[in-house]
Amino acid sequence: MSLINKIRERSGVAVAVIAVSLILFIVGGDLLGGQNTLFGGNSQKVGEIDGQSIDYQDFNLKVDELRAQYEQQTGRAPAEQDMAQIREQAWNQFIFDIAYREEFEKLGLTVTSEELVDMVQGTNISPEVRQAFTNPQTGVFDKNLVVNYLKGLNNLPPQQRLAWANFEKNLASGRLQEKYVNLMRLSVFTTTAEAKKEYEAQNTKADVKFLFVPYYTINDTTVKVTDAQLQEYLNKHKDEYPGADTRSIQYVTFAVNPSKEDSVTLYNQIKSLARGLGAAPNDSSFARLNSDVPLPLYMTAGEMPEQLRNAIPTFSPGGIYGPYKEGNTYFIYKYGGTKRDTNYTVRASHILIRPAAQTDSAKAQARRQAEALLTQIVGGASFEALAAANSADGSAQNGGDLGYFKNNGQMVKPFEDAVFNFDGTGVIPRIVETQFGYHILKVTEPKTNTLYRVAAIGKTITPSQITRDEALRRADQFAAETSTRDDFDKKVKEDRNLIAATAERIPETANNINALTDARQVIRWAFDDKTSVGDVSEPFEVGDQYVVAVMIGKTNKDDITVDDYRAELTAKVRNQLKAEQIMAKLGNANGSLESIAQKYGAGAIVETAENVNLATGFLRSAGVDPTALGRAFGLKAGKRSKPFAGESGVLVVEPQQITPAPPIADYAQYKNQIQQNVASRTGFYINEAIKEAAKIEDRRAKFY
Repeated sequence: MSLINKIRERSGVAVAVIAVSLILFIVGGDLLGGQNTLFGGNSQKVGEIDGQSIDYQDFNLKVDELRAQYEQQTGRAPAEQDMAQIREQAWNQFIFDIAYREEFEKLGLTVTSEELVDMVQGTNISPEVRQAFTNPQTGVFDKNLVVNYLKGLNNLPPQQRLAWANFEKNLASGRLQEKYVNLMRLSVFTTTAEAKKEYEAQNTKADVKFLFVPYYTINDTTVKVTDAQLQEYLNKHKDEYPGADTRSIQYVTFAVNPSKEDSVTLYNQIKSLARGLGAAPNDSSFARLNSDVPLPLYMTAGEMPEQLRNAIPTFSPGGIYGPYKEGNTYFIYKYGGTKRDTNYTVRASHILIRPAAQTDSAKAQARRQAEALLTQIVGGASFEALAAANSADGSAQNGGDLGYFKNNGQMVKPFEDAVFNFDGTGVIPRIVETQFGYHILKVTEPKTNTLYRVAAIGKTITPSQITRDEALRRADQFAAETSTRDDFDKKVKEDRNLIAATAERIPETANNINALTDARQVIRWAFDDKTSVGDVSEPFEVGDQYVVAVMIGKTNKDDITVDDYRAELTAKVRNQLKAEQIMAKLGNANGSLESIAQKYGAGAIVETAENVNLATGFLRSAGVDPTALGRAFGLKAGKRSKPFAGESGVLVVEPQQITPAPPIADYAQYKNQIQQNVASRTGFYINEAIKEAAKIEDRRAKFY
C-alpha cells in the first residue's frame, strides 16, 4: 500500500535534467573538452573501478535517476545532505555493477526470474516488499496488494513503471550479494585445535602479582624526542601508519545571530498575530497557517511548556496567553475549553533500589534497604535528598522526578498500577516490586484525563538581511586583513569575540568539519591545487554563519612523513624513552616486588589481579595489556619476569598461581563461537577485499 502511494509521477526533475543535458551537449565542445573545462580540469573522469573509467555524465545520470526515485518516495526534493547520500549510493552501485558482478560471474551466481517472482509474490517474500506493502495502520503485510498492484502495472504512468523496474532490479542485486556473502560465510572453518586454544584462553585462570610504573610518572617535558627518532620509528612501523590525502585547517566563524532589532520586529509581529488569533472564527486553521512550528491542538498539562502550564488557573475561553519566549521562538496560545482523554496523565517521582544480583539473598537485602528508606520518608525525611543519594535510576539527579507520563504502557505494569490506583498526591505507603528492582513512589501531581484545547502559533526569530550583511562585512574585513597564518593568529588574539577551531586530517570526501555541517565548499577550497599551507580563505557561508579558514597542514597518501603523524609518533617514541629510563632505574629487579617499588620511589605500584584469563584479562591499574598477560601466562607460578615495557607503563610480573582450564570432551561451543565471530565480519571483509582488488580511484570530491 505504502509503495503504491509513494511511487508518484514527478516529471519536473526529468525536464530539468533534459534541459541541462541539451545545454551541455550544445556547448560541450567548449566547456567539456579541451584544456579549459567547466569543472576546472582537463578530465571528466569521476573515478576508476577495476580499470573501467566512470565518466562524469554517466555518473550524473545515475545520480539523477536515484534523485528522481527519492522524490517519488518522499514527495520532496532532497536537501544537500540527502544529495550526498544519493551520490554515495550511486557510487556504490557502480562498484557493485563492475567489481562485484565480476565475482558473481566467476562463481556462476544468478537470480532467476522464478526466484524473483518468489521474492515478490511467492512464499519467500523479500523484506523490502513486505515493508513496502505493509498497511501502516494495521502493521499487517497483505500479499493481495502486491498482486493487484502488479496486475495494474501496465496501466500506470511510465515513471511509475520505471520505478518498479528499478525496485525489482535492486531486489535481484541484493539477493545476489546475499548469496555471495552466505557462500563466503560457509567457507569459514574452525579446527578443534583453534577451539581448544580459545577454550583455554578463556578458562585458564591466574593470580598475577605485578610491579607497575606508569609512563605518566615521568613528566613529558623532561623527555626530548628528535625528528630522527620519530623517522626511525615510522620506518619500522610503516604498516601501522597508512598514507592519506588530508588537509588540516584552523577556522573562525562569524555567526548570523538575530539582532535586538530582529527580535523587536518579530515581537511586534507576534502581537499582531495575537489579535488575529483572538478574532479568528477558525482559530486552529489561523494558527496552523501562521505558525513556523507544528503544534498540537489538544495538550495535557504535562505536555504544555512550563510558562503555559503555570497560566492554567487563569484560563478563560477565548483568552490569549503569551507571548512566551523559548530560545529564539515566541509562542502565543488561545484557550478553547477542555475535553476528556481516554488515558490519564500523572507526575511522579521514585527511588529505585536495584538488587546487587538476581539471587534471593540479594533481593531480600535490596527490599530491606527500600523499606528502611520508606520509613525515613514517612517520618519526614526529604524524598528528593534520599533519591539523589540512593536511587539506581538516572532520575536520581532530579530528586527522583520522572516527569509526566500516561497509563498507556509507558511504565511497567506493577509500577503503572500503583501510581494510577493512587488518589491525590503524596508518598505511596508500600514498596512496589518490578523487574528492575524495588521502588518507593511519590505522586507529585494527581492523575487527570483533562485535555486542554489551545490553538498555538510559534514564530522563530530569523536574522534580517541587514544582520546577515553585517556578519558578512565582519568576515570580509577579517579575511582582507589576513593573508598568512601569522596574520590569522594575530587577528584572533586581537578580537576576544573570535575563537579559532582546529580540524585535523580532513579527508577530501568529507561533508562536515567538526560541528560545521554541509561544509563542502570549505573542504574543496582546502584541496584546491592552488591552496598552499598558510593560505587564508575568503569567507564561506556555512549554515547561519560565515567561515574563514587557514590551511595549517596537508598529507599525501604517496608520501608519508613524520609530520603526518607527529602527535601519535611522539607519544609512542616518548613512551619508549620513558620505558628505558624506568627499566634502567629498576635494574635487575632483585628482592620482593614491594622492596623494588620502595627502592624505585614515587610512582611505583605493587598490585595483585586475581582470576585473570588470557582472553579478556584486566590488570587493575595497568588495564588491558596483551604484552603483560602474555608474559604472565608464559611463566610458571612463582617465577618472575624481567622489567619490560607494556602498553601504559613498565611492569614486572610474577604469577602467584595458575589454574589450567579443566579438560573437556567437546569443544563444539567454542568452535561455534569462533565461527560466529568470523562470520559476523565476513561481509565487511569481502567488501574491503573486493574494493582493494578493484584498485578504486575515487575523484568525486573534485566535482561535488
